[in-house]
Amino acid sequence: MFFHVVATFLLFLFLSNPFIGITYANSEGDALYALRIAVKDPNNVLNSWDPTLVDPCTWFHVTCDHHNRVTRLDLGHAKLSGHLVPQLGRLQHLQFLELYKNEFVGPIPKELGGLKKLVSLGLYHNNLTGSIPPSLSNLSNLKFLRVNSNKLSGRIPRELAKLGNLKILDLSHNDLCGTFPTFGSFSKFTEQSFKNNPRLEGPELMGLVRYDDDGLCK
Repeated sequence: MFFHVVATFLLFLFLSNPFIGITYANSEGDALYALRIAVKDPNNVLNSWDPTLVDPCTWFHVTCDHHNRVTRLDLGHAKLSGHLVPQLGRLQHLQFLELYKNEFVGPIPKELGGLKKLVSLGLYHNNLTGSIPPSLSNLSNLKFLRVNSNKLSGRIPRELAKLGNLKILDLSHNDLCGTFPTFGSFSKFTEQSFKNNPRLEGPELMGLVRYDDDGLCK
């Protein structure tokens, strides 16, 4: 009986301890602050991102749930420039990552594939380069994938076709090459989703990948 009472008391302390939430908030704050120090911010839209504050939920452009876990990052059209940071992959409860219409350069971090609750990934109208990470195929809750109007190259990962919840796909206006999948979730998208990729040959034929004769699809 004594041990049962002690165990119940310790469980109560664990569940009611505010510092547990603070530790989680600090971890997410560290991830967001890594983005702040990696980018140029001429309009000071990230001024409120103060690493000395315990809770990043008080920062502008950041939305949290009732457990103080970051669920949205809205930084569209903010004139930010620089590289996206892999630390964004630590925001495990993030549902909306909206970084569109900025001047981000460099690759899409493969770590974004760890954002299992992500519903919308908006990276369109930037200057991102490199290939689309196959790890994005792990985003099983993703409904909106928009990376159009960048400088992305290489093949479209066939793994993305397994994103069963995908409703909107826009890979247009890039430098993608090879073919695009026509099975799985990709079967419902038209060529509008892939337009203005000069090196893109068209859809796969009969579910088969057509490879460039010269092997220069990179």
